[in-house]
Amino acid sequence: MDRAAAKVILLAVFLITATSDPVKKAQNVDVYSFHMNSTVTSRYATTTITSRVANKLNESQEILFEVKIPKNAFISKFRMIIEGTSYDGVVKEKAEAQQQYTQAVSRGQSAGLIKSVGRTLEEFKTSVTVAALSKVTFELTYEELLKRRLGKYELLINAQPMQTVTDFKIDVHVHEKTGISFLEVKGDLSTDDLTNAIKTTRADKDAWVTFYPTRDQQTKCKTCGENGLNGDLLITYDVERQNPNGEMTVSNGYFFHSFAPSDVSRISKNVVFIIDRSGSMHGKKMQQTRLALLKILSDLGENDHFGLITFDSRVDLWKRELLKATHANLEDAKSFVRKITDRGATDINAAVLEGVDMIKRHPREGTTSILILLTDGDPTSGETNTEKITGNVKVSIGSKFPLYCLGFGYDVNFDFLTKMSMENNGVARRIYEDSDADLQLQGFYDEVAVPLLTDIQLNYIGVSNLTQTSFNLYFNGSEIVVSGQITDNSVESVTTEIIAISKGSKVTYRDTVTAKDVSDVQPEHDNFLERLWAYLTVKQLLDRQVLLKGPEKEASRKEALNLSLKYQFVTSLTSMVVTKPQENQTEVANKPKEGETPQRPPVSARPGASRRFSGRVSYSRMGSYGGGRRGSRLQSSPAKSDPEVLGESGFMGIAYDDYSSSVTSDLHHAVAVPLAPFVPEVHLVTLVPEVPSHHFLLSADGQPRPLCFAVPLHYKLKLLEDSSIEFSMNGESGTSRHGFSQIAFRYKKTHHLVVNTTSINHHIDQENQQLFWGQNAQFNKDGVSVLISPSQVKITMGDFIISVLLHNNGDLFLWPKVEQYPQGSSPTGILGKASISYEKIKGSRTPTLKIMDKEVTASMADVSDYSRTSAPVIKCWLVPFEAVMNGNISDFTVTLL
Repeated sequence: MDRAAAKVILLAVFLITATSDPVKKAQNVDVYSFHMNSTVTSRYATTTITSRVANKLNESQEILFEVKIPKNAFISKFRMIIEGTSYDGVVKEKAEAQQQYTQAVSRGQSAGLIKSVGRTLEEFKTSVTVAALSKVTFELTYEELLKRRLGKYELLINAQPMQTVTDFKIDVHVHEKTGISFLEVKGDLSTDDLTNAIKTTRADKDAWVTFYPTRDQQTKCKTCGENGLNGDLLITYDVERQNPNGEMTVSNGYFFHSFAPSDVSRISKNVVFIIDRSGSMHGKKMQQTRLALLKILSDLGENDHFGLITFDSRVDLWKRELLKATHANLEDAKSFVRKITDRGATDINAAVLEGVDMIKRHPREGTTSILILLTDGDPTSGETNTEKITGNVKVSIGSKFPLYCLGFGYDVNFDFLTKMSMENNGVARRIYEDSDADLQLQGFYDEVAVPLLTDIQLNYIGVSNLTQTSFNLYFNGSEIVVSGQITDNSVESVTTEIIAISKGSKVTYRDTVTAKDVSDVQPEHDNFLERLWAYLTVKQLLDRQVLLKGPEKEASRKEALNLSLKYQFVTSLTSMVVTKPQENQTEVANKPKEGETPQRPPVSARPGASRRFSGRVSYSRMGSYGGGRRGSRLQSSPAKSDPEVLGESGFMGIAYDDYSSSVTSDLHHAVAVPLAPFVPEVHLVTLVPEVPSHHFLLSADGQPRPLCFAVPLHYKLKLLEDSSIEFSMNGESGTSRHGFSQIAFRYKKTHHLVVNTTSINHHIDQENQQLFWGQNAQFNKDGVSVLISPSQVKITMGDFIISVLLHNNGDLFLWPKVEQYPQGSSPTGILGKASISYEKIKGSRTPTLKIMDKEVTASMADVSDYSRTSAPVIKCWLVPFEAVMNGNISDFTVTLL
């Protein structure tokens, strides 16, 4: 289960980077105070992180402030206080903040202070130069409405200050008007020597949790080290629910209504699981899916009916009809699940429509039906237009039951799944490719396993500007919440009416409460209901953008923008402009969007997908060069007075060409076939075999033209490896016609970085971070640095520095460029050579080069240098692979990235 997704995460990571030496860092910078204060009132959490830092040097130095917050939270305040002067971040419309953003980028600064990290976190980061022997205070506030899942709310508080702190405090205050039914404190920081630092105080409606560890305790606990605390507190609680009609809170003209009845009979369900078994589900994904399904089948209620559908390019049914969850049927279904294997392409349209028909063929009065789709990719077979698929499914379901879409992995088209779910009263959930993916699947099913009510409508008298009031299903352990404004502030009572269906019968909940009964707000939080209403309204308006069109969509966007600006929320429509005191520099914080991509590749990269490559695809490294002319022919050219066009750094690059031709040849021999012979003053052409291939290029010592050699397409290539420092870089072309679709880096067994055309995914031990192109974000840890700008990722691993460029010339592709090798290093791999020597033999009828004491026939080719945005076309000598690499292509391939 995506356990963290069920929590309000109040996670603070505070990094101080004044020097790479940890001993000097401790001496030069002192985090003398670090406070986290979180107040939860009627589920609405407001968290403020305050860090006070002193520069102990006799000269100025830059200090970095870094905090991780929940993805569902909105930052509402950021402030730096230096020498008594406050510098506040200001929330503006994104268009208005664009000028500051552009200026920051042009100066090479990180213009996106917020980036996605892991499953449910975003990271806010900024830095400031602090004068000698001076102090700075950082203060960040964010807000979020807690969501109830599986009968509880959770606060996860992570502490990682990176050094011991004299004044370290975490304070959490929970106030719930109806009373707190239970509260527990767990986590790494609640064990061993830190147990005595935690204090919990309970009253009827309030609970306080404090965590005040001494400096000595910060270094001696189980999860602590020389850098201090490194662990979390997990605070779990729920509220008393004495009124089946729900609970109402009113304050300053706003109300909040929560509804979570538990004394309702369970509704039997009809559930169909639609499981992607296409080629990309190979290995661990499929294994985890089978494990999750086996557990889910065991948890079905005895009156539930279920069906199983598997699909690739073909749709297969376990049984044509839904069957009751008897012991015999479940055992038969489990045998079917154990035999599911991956293969083929992805026909989502046919699979979902078959699931809809299965439910329609099996109507049962007094039950509810649910469709659950699990897929890890785009539709690549049958109907592949996502708009048409969404329309087909919506018409077929006809609002009769919900569709829940589970997107497995980082490369799934999550926007498509989100829209298809929302069009059909469901939700989409990303399942992360981690060791607990099967638990994430089970956890999602647990949330929808026990339906209690359907077709819920909440009605109110004397109120306006309501948040969502219609809900398709209410599940046990969840909660329905509504907020709005009271039209008449002099009203003495509020009337609510809830109409729903329970096991086929209509049920009604009515209640009238007086303002005196529902007003129970402490003075210091007297505006929290207004902010709660604004938060919930903005979230729902933004979520609905995917469903709206034309004027209705623009009106919704404008309303969400106005509220974001009024309440200073950093949302997808706004940016926070942070002005630094020195040199009047500015940075812009933009909230990342789940699954946001610059542009999706035109063809799925999934194994088994139908692929057709045409045109030129190029790869580069360090001033590299690109592929030949598009088409079926290469044209030779005499060595006349053409200017020698070289890359900026003169190093090796990559390119590939896919030429259309009726000529066929053995794959490995084809790459070494000489092209057009060279005859002075005569342009000759020759057909090239139809073998999609890369062309790698090497700069040549003392020669004006580089060398290039071909490698067949569709290989996973070992690009660069240095075993002495445990570093490797591998690449795969996938569906790209002009470059790599993904490039994978590994460093010291703990860092695994995968760059694709959609995102940058960084796995560090058990921590996962997902960043997106265009975010302008930066990451630094353990000798690894990742700096993202709009179309380039600069990666430092040890002494290797590599840039990965994102290009779009009708085909979205990646291009690697090695900026720096370690001194004295002897890396292997296709990019292991920086340059090579050759000499041209004069007097030969065909161009002949002497390379490493061997004579090699060559031909001239034109390629593009994609290591530069202008991609200039240059000329290279095309020679056989073996002539420069001293090995066969099989020596330079890998089975896994």
